[in-house]
Amino acid sequence: MKEIIVNSDARETRVAVREDGQLIELHIERDERVVGSIYKGRVDNIVAGIDAAFVDIGLDRNAFLYAGDIIPGGGGDDLEEEGGFDRRGRRPRSHTPIRDLVRRGQEVLVQVTKGARSTKGSRVSTRISLPGRYLVFMPEENSTGVSRKIDDPRERDRLKKIIESIRKPGYGLIVRTEAEGKTERELRQDLEFLERSWAEIKAKATAMPAPNLIHADLTLLLRILRDTFGSDVEKMYLDSAAEYRKAHELLDFFGPTLKDRVVLYDGDKAIFENFGIETEIERYIKRRVPLKSGGYLVIDQAEALTAIDVNSGKFGGKTDGLNDTIVQTNLEAVNEIARQLRLRDMGGIIVLDLIDMNNASDRRKVEQAFESALKTDKNRCKVSHISPLGLIEMTRKRTGETVNEQMDEVCPYCAGTGQVSSPQSVAMVIERDLRRRARSEKGEAFLVSCHPLVAAALVGEDGAELEELEHALERGIYIRATDVGHHEKYELTTGRLDDFDRRYGALKRGQMVEARVLTISDSIPPVAAGLAEGGMIVFVPPTGRQPGHGVRVRLAAVSRSFAVGEVQGKGNNNGGGGSEPPVSPKPEPPRAAKEAPREPARGDASSDEVRNRRRRRRGGGQRTGTTASS
Repeated sequence: MKEIIVNSDARETRVAVREDGQLIELHIERDERVVGSIYKGRVDNIVAGIDAAFVDIGLDRNAFLYAGDIIPGGGGDDLEEEGGFDRRGRRPRSHTPIRDLVRRGQEVLVQVTKGARSTKGSRVSTRISLPGRYLVFMPEENSTGVSRKIDDPRERDRLKKIIESIRKPGYGLIVRTEAEGKTERELRQDLEFLERSWAEIKAKATAMPAPNLIHADLTLLLRILRDTFGSDVEKMYLDSAAEYRKAHELLDFFGPTLKDRVVLYDGDKAIFENFGIETEIERYIKRRVPLKSGGYLVIDQAEALTAIDVNSGKFGGKTDGLNDTIVQTNLEAVNEIARQLRLRDMGGIIVLDLIDMNNASDRRKVEQAFESALKTDKNRCKVSHISPLGLIEMTRKRTGETVNEQMDEVCPYCAGTGQVSSPQSVAMVIERDLRRRARSEKGEAFLVSCHPLVAAALVGEDGAELEELEHALERGIYIRATDVGHHEKYELTTGRLDDFDRRYGALKRGQMVEARVLTISDSIPPVAAGLAEGGMIVFVPPTGRQPGHGVRVRLAAVSRSFAVGEVQGKGNNNGGGGSEPPVSPKPEPPRAAKEAPREPARGDASSDEVRNRRRRRRGGGQRTGTTASS
């Protein structure tokens, strides 16, 4: 059973196509469609090195016109027609250099064949085609053809005879798959509509200056009605009364018998939620796609190609051997990949990394399963055999952005790499920045405002590195965790020690503070790290709480950038429920907290005590634990 669900609102139209309850296609339209539209453009530049021209068609970026996409004599206003037709009556693609086909400033009538993508503009052609319900009208060709998806020889011959009898010389026709079983009258009506449309386009192109839009392709809903909504679709559900009326108006022309299959949805739930489409989108449009057996696919889309990796995951299989398990996983994977190609509308070069199979018959079995699964794909696909490395290389016709590209944008932090710097790496960047600024700026102290995890990494497990940095720079350093957004972002401020101490030195020894666990380390003996009032890092014994949970802490020692304390009773539990485990023994304060550098730490008895502590300083081992934050 096949059904179509349409969700329309003011800013977006989404169309989901399901077969036997499974989502197989998802189409999204947010902006005006470009692919299929016809423009009157002006040649802006010619690049002989790539045998192409760039054409201004009135969009943000110039369109790309390759020499092979130009019909000699058909794209310009004063070019002589050269060459004839091949044995099939089609104009051959030109091998004439681009400079002999168009000139700069020339006006040309072009159709967009591929939408703009990334930094590239749209691709256009002077070989215009107008799709109807049953036929494709090609005004610059002189040939006929029948869709390869109609495989019955007698039906192909019947349709071929019909279009040869109704076609006038001077243009070409292709019979679409939906024409199977249709009468001569129905095909003639479709042709008459296309002939009128082409006459209107020519008249408009003559009257309008370049660059200008001459003919806009149909909206997403109307294209689905024209290209997908046929006798094999049981129902189409729409949640917009206006779109419902448009659908009926179009069906009045080319499919009156299908009108009763169009249903206006008026349920309480959103239409995609009611049919479970939102759940399927969330599950199957991610980078990692689960397979029913427990295996999974990993889909990485780059600008040049798409790589799909097949993994067995937890699939143990119900078969007797490892080889059978591998084959079954690959069979399930290629069927899911065929669905994903349609679902995401992926195109271009695609590489499938299957699990290696040693048996040639097994490889052929998987290849045949993949070829069979691709038969329902309307986009043209070319597939290679499995290589010795276990790869299938293929291409699929691409017309525009994929569903992922429409729904997502490149991460502003990682720029599409999928990786960001670790908190430790950011801490090292900050340290190098501090050293650089200490050489060029005056001031007694620095204030570092950064992400809590970066603050914990910058302080270190016992504060010794921070103390050494202060002595090396001969500056005081105040580190405060703050919500500065992404953890790679930070701020450095230069100022006076007394000003910073007055503003950021509010915590004192013996004070009770609420803190939030940040991190739990694996070092020994155990010490944990958290965040307290004002963004100060606090080291405490392990609490048994996971990061994000709250604890109540009594401070035992306080430095400029961090403090040491012990958990008191039950935590504040900002992050979750449950009671506190027994309090661990009081940890020995980290070295730098016991000996505040250069100036007495807030809450310490006196500078003499600090000097005495420094004299008694002994090397400290690594300490472990969690970090808390307020």
